[in-house]
Amino acid sequence: MAGRIEDYALIGDMQTAALVCRDGTVDWLCLPRFDSHAIFAGLLGTEEHGFWRLGPAHAADAEPPTAARRSYRGDSLILESEWDTPRGTVRVTDFMPPRDGAPQLIRIVEGVSGRVPMRSALRMRFSYGRVVPWVHKHEGRTVAVAGPDSVWFDTDCETYGKSLTTYSDFTVAPGDRIAFTISWEPSHKQPPPLPEPEQSLEATEDFWREWVEHCTYHGPYREAVIRSLITLKALTYAPTGGIVAAPTTSLPEDVGGVRNWDYRYTWLRDAAITLSSLLRTGYREEARAWREWLLRAVAGDPENLQIMYGIAGERELGEAELDWLPGYENSAPVRVGNGAAHQLQLDVYGEVTEALHLGHMTGLARNDYASLLQLKLIRYLEQHWDEPDEGIWEVRGPRRHFVHSKVMAWVAVDRTIKLIESGDADGPLEKWRELRDDIHRDVCEKGYDKERNTFTQSYGSKELDASLLLIPQMGFLPPDDKRVIGTIEAIQRELSTPDGFILRYPTSSGDENVDGLPGDEGAFLACSFWMADDLAMIGRVDEARKLFEKLLSLRNDLGLLAEEWDPRQKRQVGNFPQAFSHVPLIDTALRLTASGAYGG
Repeated sequence: MAGRIEDYALIGDMQTAALVCRDGTVDWLCLPRFDSHAIFAGLLGTEEHGFWRLGPAHAADAEPPTAARRSYRGDSLILESEWDTPRGTVRVTDFMPPRDGAPQLIRIVEGVSGRVPMRSALRMRFSYGRVVPWVHKHEGRTVAVAGPDSVWFDTDCETYGKSLTTYSDFTVAPGDRIAFTISWEPSHKQPPPLPEPEQSLEATEDFWREWVEHCTYHGPYREAVIRSLITLKALTYAPTGGIVAAPTTSLPEDVGGVRNWDYRYTWLRDAAITLSSLLRTGYREEARAWREWLLRAVAGDPENLQIMYGIAGERELGEAELDWLPGYENSAPVRVGNGAAHQLQLDVYGEVTEALHLGHMTGLARNDYASLLQLKLIRYLEQHWDEPDEGIWEVRGPRRHFVHSKVMAWVAVDRTIKLIESGDADGPLEKWRELRDDIHRDVCEKGYDKERNTFTQSYGSKELDASLLLIPQMGFLPPDDKRVIGTIEAIQRELSTPDGFILRYPTSSGDENVDGLPGDEGAFLACSFWMADDLAMIGRVDEARKLFEKLLSLRNDLGLLAEEWDPRQKRQVGNFPQAFSHVPLIDTALRLTASGAYGG
């Protein structure tokens, strides 16, 4: 069975990523892209669906031993795991070099003390564990082939096949270094070049060290911020600049339930807020690449703006269920693709416009088409802002007039007015100022409950929604407005877990069952960071700091966060690692640092 979600480490090459468990098992890897079929899908099934375990040898009827220690090498994505055994200590270094050719996953075993018996067990299964490849030798190299894919396995160790698995048994002593590499190549092409593990390790370490040097944040939360930035960089698809929400699919929001979605795509919302964090920490090149991706993806069709696209800008992300996979801890169905791609979510217009505005304000080189796109988005909103939509959380229930969607429509208009006022675009200024006022008035009249002094999830609803926490952060109302303070306090009362973390909204236990799905979910980590932000904005900075540091304690030992926290089982849930959790971590760290609200 797969490990707990927080038991996994992320390694990647900015085109795809692998998850490595504490026992040295790679349980998830899609090749050659984030959204390709997995060759190791044990995370969503069993060992029959593909894995690669590398660690100290153990009895066949025993559980694989877990590493006594693991960490990333400095500020990098190079994972180092160490096992202490009765016979000695061994270290395994796992990484994926930023590629200029075939994608590679390299694992280097190093003897630290004693003589430690080791085993590599490699079971490749293509098409999410469904296809057993033809494994054979080619000029001394092991290759697995199925349809369009081939994976090449290189090592100096002797290998043998048993039970459709490739094994290597060996012993390491102090100073020994033994490398294992898998490389992907289209099956009709020539074999990939022989790997050079040690040179690749040095180049990978150099890459990350140089990248981190560009970070402009040097505050008290630097360790957490740097790890989050590295994670966001790892979720960026380098060839296009697209940013995936997470490198996984179908890790459940409700363990054993049906809330399982494919996050290996570029949500405009997630990517826009990621862009914001990158810009504010010194990473303009990533911001520029994302803006270029956006302009290509939307092209000349902003009226049909999708909420998400493929990492190269693909529009069709048809959803399907993989019924041969039982799911993570029997959380079925396992889904690939995402049917929410064609939902109407009006808030996206605001997030995209805010990202373009921030790029403009921070000196990102002017792009005339970006300004033109912004104007086209507002012309669309002129006609559609007052329609119901599916909202930020992609509910699969009926459309509603979600307050957050209206607020973000206001943001889109407001930021475009500022663009025109700066002289960098032309548009009907007075007309759009009236539109901005109309949206603001509509929200304050229809989305606010005077009796309870709180904004509500949607017009006419009594339910709350944590997305309302963004009202002061987006500048819709000032933090000291009584309606803002009332909303923050209402969310604390009604959407807070006993630990003080924040739920997105009432799920099936609520009277309205807004999302149309059975089951519940955990506390949404992004919303919990938003609460910390809001508390700081209204002057409750000590409370904000305590909540923020409690949230930091939820990270796994490597500083990684999934989408949600299950307060009952005290564990991370949802796709992992999640950009939408690491971005607000960075934002809150910046705000608390600016306010001086941090511990000694």
